Amino acid sequence: MRIIRSLEFHSGSKEEKLPDFTPEFPYIASRAELDYYRELFVPWHWHKAVELFYIESGELKYCTPNETLVFPAGSGGMVNSNVLHMTQILTSREKNIQLLHIFDPDFIAGKCGSAIEQKYTTPMVTASQLEMIPLYPDDPAQAAILNEIRQAFQLSENEFGYELRIREALSRIWLQLLKLCSPLLQNSSDADAGKTDKIKSMMIYIHEHYAEKISISKLAAAAFLSERECYRVFQNCLHMTPTEYMRSYRLQMACQMLAQGRESITEIGLSCGLGNASYFGKIFHEYAGCTPLEYRRKWQDNTKK
Repeated sequence: MRIIRSLEFHSGSKEEKLPDFTPEFPYIASRAELDYYRELFVPWHWHKAVELFYIESGELKYCTPNETLVFPAGSGGMVNSNVLHMTQILTSREKNIQLLHIFDPDFIAGKCGSAIEQKYTTPMVTASQLEMIPLYPDDPAQAAILNEIRQAFQLSENEFGYELRIREALSRIWLQLLKLCSPLLQNSSDADAGKTDKIKSMMIYIHEHYAEKISISKLAAAAFLSERECYRVFQNCLHMTPTEYMRSYRLQMACQMLAQGRESITEIGLSCGLGNASYFGKIFHEYAGCTPLEYRRKWQDNTKK
């Protein structure tokens, strides 16, 4: 199991990078030690891989375009393929540790077009209304699935047959999840799928042009929307305005440059589209609770340890 203390994203798409995730074996098990992350949240992102998680300790909030759920220790769930989501730490009283199975649905389905894909995986991953499946231990059926998820982390990568054993375990969990959410699969919504496609197109445009001045008209045009629709889609999916998302993303990029680079504060402010050093310093302090220089010292010192 890999220990994760930070996340990286592909430039532009904001799709999460998954180290050691290969076509030959599209699965990784991770122990996310969230208190080591630079921020108290993981920003909006997506990935084709399914995210099956268990909260070992602490408390975590998950947001998707249509749901906000809180997961205390002992609970868990699944985030569906390509679903936009973000997470936020809710407690500092104890360590926040999350265990994750990340896998491509093809890992279970096998060959493209197989009967398993058509009958079992496709109905779940193509259900736009099925963003998350929450699991809580006070429900006996959900508790049984949580137990299976937790036990699957006990499989050793060095054990003979590990690859087959983990696929067997995930297949068993998948079948139980499919039964659990079968009532939801009866009501598909093409409108939801179209909405998330639009927001992703506009997010990618911001990620590729954040250093520039971005007008709402240009942003809306990237998804073939009117300005009014642009505002509506951002509010419905990310629960913020386009301007708020642009500012948040620019500040995230500034944090990354401060922690990893050597550019001056002025250069970072300008290259992230956040203005001169004075204005950048003001809005950065509102965002991070410290000056850009203090932030740099803190995280570059942590890297050296």
